[in-house]
Amino acid sequence: MRYRRVLMLGVGCAVWATVSVEAKSTSPTAPESKKEKSISASGEAEEVKVTANNAPDGASGHSAGAGMMPPQTVPKARSAFTRDFIAHQPPTQNTASMIASMPGVAVGRNDPLGLDDQRINLTVRGMAQTEIGYLMDGIPAADPSNYKLYTTQNVDNENLARVDLTQGSASPTSPLYNAVGGELTQTLRTPSDHAGGYADFSGGSYSLDREFLRIDTGEIGHTGIRSYASFSHTHAEDWRGPGYTTRYHMDNKTVKEWGHSGAELLVSYNTTTSFYPRFPTLTQWKQYGTNFNWEKDYIPGSANYYRFQQNVRNAITIGAPMHFDLGHQLTAHLTPYYMHSDGYGDVGSTLSNTGSYYGNIPAGNLNVSPSYNGSFPVSITDTFKENNAGLNASLSWKHGHNTLTVGYWYAYFAQPEAATYAAADANGSIGSMSGKYPVVSASGDVLHSYNINFMQQTNTAYIVDEYSALNDRLKLSAAFKESMITRQLTQIMPGLPSYRNGNSDAVPLPQVMASYQITPNDQIFVNGTTGFAEPAGWPSYADFIIVSTGKQTRGHAQNLKPEYAISEELGYRHHGFVNVNVALFNYNFTNRQVSTTEMVGGTRVSSSINGGGQTSRGATIELGLKPWHHFSPYISGQYIHATIDNNLRASSGDYLRTKGKMAVNTPEFTASVGILYDNGNAFGGLLFNYVGSQYSTFMNDEKMPAYETLNMNFGYRFNSVGFLHRPQIQLNLVNLGLGNKGYLSSTYSVATNAHATTGVYGTAIAASAPTYNVAGGFAGIVSVSSGF
Repeated sequence: MRYRRVLMLGVGCAVWATVSVEAKSTSPTAPESKKEKSISASGEAEEVKVTANNAPDGASGHSAGAGMMPPQTVPKARSAFTRDFIAHQPPTQNTASMIASMPGVAVGRNDPLGLDDQRINLTVRGMAQTEIGYLMDGIPAADPSNYKLYTTQNVDNENLARVDLTQGSASPTSPLYNAVGGELTQTLRTPSDHAGGYADFSGGSYSLDREFLRIDTGEIGHTGIRSYASFSHTHAEDWRGPGYTTRYHMDNKTVKEWGHSGAELLVSYNTTTSFYPRFPTLTQWKQYGTNFNWEKDYIPGSANYYRFQQNVRNAITIGAPMHFDLGHQLTAHLTPYYMHSDGYGDVGSTLSNTGSYYGNIPAGNLNVSPSYNGSFPVSITDTFKENNAGLNASLSWKHGHNTLTVGYWYAYFAQPEAATYAAADANGSIGSMSGKYPVVSASGDVLHSYNINFMQQTNTAYIVDEYSALNDRLKLSAAFKESMITRQLTQIMPGLPSYRNGNSDAVPLPQVMASYQITPNDQIFVNGTTGFAEPAGWPSYADFIIVSTGKQTRGHAQNLKPEYAISEELGYRHHGFVNVNVALFNYNFTNRQVSTTEMVGGTRVSSSINGGGQTSRGATIELGLKPWHHFSPYISGQYIHATIDNNLRASSGDYLRTKGKMAVNTPEFTASVGILYDNGNAFGGLLFNYVGSQYSTFMNDEKMPAYETLNMNFGYRFNSVGFLHRPQIQLNLVNLGLGNKGYLSSTYSVATNAHATTGVYGTAIAASAPTYNVAGGFAGIVSVSSGF
């Protein structure tokens, strides 16, 4: 495998050297661009103009700031990137990783190829991905329970036209209930007017093997209907440890337009098989480095075999964004959607043959063989099914200088989830990793760590009034949104104190915004917004009884309250040859929800820690140039000062002295520098990221160090040959200078205090160690693509 990777990189470099000579003697082909219509994702969204040229991958070479500074006018801090940036990234890279260069973003990766975004830790202005709303063409695409983004399951990069990140707060018309820290929006490419296709083949480090194929129908007859469908397959070995990732993905988008109305149908299907990496503590990282992994070969009696850590996730997303011109200045927007996901996640552990429990009832002799000193290795299988359906509907009326929008969003979500045990044979094989053959008690009851059914209903009403004056130079907006969330969890298991737990919240969310266009190229804006987020994950509502003792290890959270934020922003924009975005921001939080992962009954579950009050203040800046002699540079940075406002309650009932401490997962400084060169034939780019150190405990007694990353890409577009339209070769180099070394990229689980301490009232509070995501590993990816 190693020789194959070296050979592929050598071939890529040789091809680049060859075509560079041709580039000097071949005049660049002038790109031809056209505007494509796109259905707006939300009421305040920019008018997305998806540009294309005769490059089949959609790159135009015309975007400012290396493709990362398209013009913005919304009166909020917002960053974006276009096909000029996306097309130059590795085709395996996920959206969550690509936004790492935007101001205030820190991305804790797990792998250099970007295949794994299930364990990624993304923060924006110190707020976790669970506090970032996520939309795909107006469809709420994050997991409705734990809020994880799972961007790789929704769209292939080749079908992604644009990505916008609103760093402050979400649009009041967006169907979101966790967007305290902003809104991430993916816009998919629009089907082409003409029939054709696009193919992309990639290979490289870690035995990467990827194929992508897309077919465009063009306009079907004279119906006004256009569509495309694509399929991709990806397989690669993990950069550390013995695991691998295999992914199959399909996208379909169909568009019908008539007059000023239009409708879309989106269908996305994804299935991924991967393996959980091993997450070290700081002590383990210092001792073992990147060698802290699961065992490649089974050791009888050990639960650390990598095959016990398998993870499978299947997902389908269906949405139909529509807008209708009703006449009389009335416009209706309807976005129905349905999402289904299922799968399982496995974790290695051990069970006692004679000392296990079903709830609080002794399980008797389990009679499992082989056993080792009375216990046997198992894979704890967490199986889940998620069904999420909803409708976001709004009606807008424009009268004179005023636009009034009223709307309603309803969503229903159901999630049964259970953890069972599957015994390993003498060779470490499991009869079924998906839980078909679980361990049962002597009386025939299936042993569970938990067996829950979680349900959620969302009802949200909103009204937005926008007023324009002074020839549309001054724009004022006021909005009010009322979100009503009802959650209920049921669980049947002997010994549980309650069968049903849950809560309901009704949260008012006002917003006011204003912008003034000083000149056609200069704008100032100010806003005051609110946001909220329910606690992430169903475990906050569950009671747990541990199988090894039959005793309750923890109960459901009492007096659950949603996180609530009041924020203000003041900003300035200039666009032209030089582009500048500057913003100052201030946040005040109550019931700050800090997302983490904990082990419950041997299984990883997402949960939230109530961090109390928090104040965050800072500034962001972006600078970029339009292409100058085909070069387009980009710089971004952020400074933030985020402090905890109160002492945090410990599990003992005492309080930790956290008031005035720095907030966890919040690097004080982040910065990015990028540059893109594209003359129509030859192209290349560089992207450098810096993320400052950040605390992993509320007591600030442990933190992970700062880190830097450097990525490069270069390639060449050939002239069309026969039926091949502008064939292209591209080489991406990820994590230059790292080799096989790694670095701590983010926390995987935070802790209150890494060292034993004494509480405010004198109680001894034991230490607990945070765990970390490990990123790194140099990767080279060669891609060959062409339109046809």
